[in-house]
Amino acid sequence: MAQIIPFQAVRPTRDKVSLVTSRSYDEYSPAELAAQLEFNPLSFLHVLNPAYTNQQKTAFEKRFRLVHQKYAEFKQEGILVQDEKPAVYIHKIVSKTHTFTGIIVGTSIADYKSDVIKRHEDTLQYRVELFKDYLKFSGFNTEPVLMTYPDNDKLSDWLDRKTKTLADFEFSTTRKDVHYLWKIDDENDIALLQKTFSDIGNIYIADGHHRSASAEMLYDEQPSAENHNYFMSFLIADSNVKIYEYNRLIKDLNGLSKSEFLKKLSEYFLIEIKSQQLFHPNRKHEFGMYLDGEFYALTLMTEKCGFESPLDRLDAQILYNKVLSPILGIADLRNDERIEYLPGKLPVTEIMKKVDDGEFELGFILFPSAIDEIKAIADAHQIMPPKSTYIEPKFRSGLVVYEL
Repeated sequence: MAQIIPFQAVRPTRDKVSLVTSRSYDEYSPAELAAQLEFNPLSFLHVLNPAYTNQQKTAFEKRFRLVHQKYAEFKQEGILVQDEKPAVYIHKIVSKTHTFTGIIVGTSIADYKSDVIKRHEDTLQYRVELFKDYLKFSGFNTEPVLMTYPDNDKLSDWLDRKTKTLADFEFSTTRKDVHYLWKIDDENDIALLQKTFSDIGNIYIADGHHRSASAEMLYDEQPSAENHNYFMSFLIADSNVKIYEYNRLIKDLNGLSKSEFLKKLSEYFLIEIKSQQLFHPNRKHEFGMYLDGEFYALTLMTEKCGFESPLDRLDAQILYNKVLSPILGIADLRNDERIEYLPGKLPVTEIMKKVDDGEFELGFILFPSAIDEIKAIADAHQIMPPKSTYIEPKFRSGLVVYEL
């Protein structure tokens, strides 16, 4: 029984929303970030990076308090305004290739603790603690946890009706995505949603494992504080989420010659040379590889693999178990400097270029994981390897703020 609640969001005013909202802070190059901060005084990036004006480096706690101070200034200046009534919010994103529609709500820490909210990724303790401190001292969160729910006809029909009405916000970004936001504060609508999600049961974290773990840690530290027993989430249907792979780039062959490496690969894979033909896997258990100026198709010989769990069947785990660890000697996927990752949104030619330039020795191209695979791993209480999925949609900072 998944619990959801409405909340009194803080949002930009309608006339300023396109100038206020920003991509996630980490997505900007230094030049892009400097340009935004220099020429757009309304950008939410000023809240996230309040030390920019003085170019000062500060300790984390002081910096987070400065974030809170700048956020308060945005509210005092009327750039951000809090809604009068608790509401849920429908958010629709239309890109060149996809349309995403989901619901922004408060989700329950109790559900997170009791495994009603399922997770599939491990977290790093220092990142969890750091973001917990950010939440504590800044007093707000504007990055909802992305969660999926099983496709539901009742919810789909409700969303379809509501999104045919005039949106509270409609704006475009420089990447030519169009964003819409509807505030839903009608008590009957909210009750309908709460009943529907209660009947749905489990919901699954798609992106935001560190954020949800930080919210739990903050609750454990201050359980009586207002709004700490819920955290902001963006709920979207299983079929509406877009999952890309993360591809792997490897620095060297671990002391092996090319022929020795290919011979070891042939123990578990059928190898087909594609030469200069750009290759991307077309199905599960098929891998692309770029080595020494040539593409290869690697097909797993599944009859040689004893799959005992959902994790064993995951392509990213297979690549680790059969190639990265035993052949290339990469045991720590998070910290080994010999491996790097590229999101599957980028063209295969990016892998080709990095290998041809000598920056890496070879690259592996994976087939994207399916949502059912991710949910099966979460249901089995297993953990996916780092950088297994790059999931969309991505949320814009400053669009909806959940105060703590």
